[in-house]
Amino acid sequence: MNRIDEGNGGGAAWLRESRRFLRFLAAGGLAAVANFGSRIVLSQWLAFAPAVILAYLVGLATAFALFRGFIFTRPHRPLRQQLFWFVVVNLVAMLQTVLISLLLADVILPHLHVVWHAREIAHAGGIVAPVFTSYFGHKWLSFSTLQGNNGHDRGISGADSSVSAADRHQPP
Repeated sequence: MNRIDEGNGGGAAWLRESRRFLRFLAAGGLAAVANFGSRIVLSQWLAFAPAVILAYLVGLATAFALFRGFIFTRPHRPLRQQLFWFVVVNLVAMLQTVLISLLLADVILPHLHVVWHAREIAHAGGIVAPVFTSYFGHKWLSFSTLQGNNGHDRGISGADSSVSAADRHQPP
């Protein structure tokens, strides 16, 4: 038996949750690339803030498909509720993204005399800002794996049906 699997399984549960968070970051990174790249294209025709918002929607669609397919694979909520909570969590994240992007682009970077790719730096900072609020929002609301308990999957100990088979401890 591995040392991490001894005791109450808390270490193994923490490891599973860490792996899931890393998969979330990778999937979110792909969605961020879609977001960032589409913002650059959209900026050819739109002002910065509207381009950031529309690009965020491109990233949003990409993220939903990746999170549902690879991160939170067994939610107990119906698809309609998953979509509802996904949109709610991401509206909060979009607000964070736009505010941080504008704060960086209009206040912080000019104050630091950063002009080289300032909009790109500002937008990248805005995209990264909501990573933790998004993870827990999607875990507890969008793709909750527990029935009852108001739909919240808050702990990292115990069984988690959304963890892939590769990440579950399989007895010998």
